[in-house]
Amino acid sequence: MAELLNLNRLAYFTTVMETGSFTAAADRLGVAKAVVSHQIGKLEEELGATLLQRTTRRVTPTEEGRLFYDRAMIILREAEAAYGEISRGAVEPSGTLRLTAPLDYGTKMVAPVMAAYLRTYPHMRVEAIFDDAVSNLVDEQIDLGIRVGWLTDSSNQARRLGTIRQIVVASPGFAASLPPDVTPRQARSLAWVGNTQLRGIGQWLFSRDGETVLTELNPVVMCDKSPAALACVLAGIGLGIFPDYSVSDDIAEGRLVPVFADWSLPSGGIHAVFPPARFRPAKVRTFVDLLAAAERRRSRSVAAA
Repeated sequence: MAELLNLNRLAYFTTVMETGSFTAAADRLGVAKAVVSHQIGKLEEELGATLLQRTTRRVTPTEEGRLFYDRAMIILREAEAAYGEISRGAVEPSGTLRLTAPLDYGTKMVAPVMAAYLRTYPHMRVEAIFDDAVSNLVDEQIDLGIRVGWLTDSSNQARRLGTIRQIVVASPGFAASLPPDVTPRQARSLAWVGNTQLRGIGQWLFSRDGETVLTELNPVVMCDKSPAALACVLAGIGLGIFPDYSVSDDIAEGRLVPVFADWSLPSGGIHAVFPPARFRPAKVRTFVDLLAAAERRRSRSVAAA
């Protein structure tokens, strides 16, 4: 059955049909006449049918040959179209891009990049999944995953796009209720708002001028989405830890204030994650390039602040 799918032999046969001779077909294909003759012979042998009647002067198709020519041309046209479509997809975005990102990063950073992407490539479509839960890229047929924090799955390929800084924040009213000399050493005795999606983070390491404090928190409220946790902190329920991009506007506009501002938490990364593959389609590469550029602009604005 595999031999019946030899497209080269179909191309030799259809070229002989179109040119009317083995010699002319060989000239068009840029091969020796003997090669054309051999390939046609192998094709007839595989099919168990004579496709061409050969004389010293001419080559004429049999009835089976004419029928097979019509079918072979359909196969070759479809193969050429498929090849062209896939090869164009390697250099020019096409089709639908399926991506996933954390809810807060998706709304803050990915959505504006999607708008720029669709302005640049208006024929494209995007399916976006904004969720704090980590999706399985292969099982869910996702082209691109954006991961914020620390990578845990080594089976995927990744490209680092930027860095995040973790910030402890509170509403102005809650911050005013804290002792003026409060430090991370008292963190366990304070009210916190937690995020259940931050799996594996049971302890937080604060550092300042070579001094470190490793502490557990005391969540009085646990939320399953980052925006919900942020809403609880804005409402004055307790302290929260968020990436800088998530709270920068609220801090700038006075809705939140940093707490433990002279202490720092470990920085995390922003990564584009891809399913294992040898080649990355253009629809993915171009989007990641736009997102990387947006991250560079954000990094410059943070440094200037």
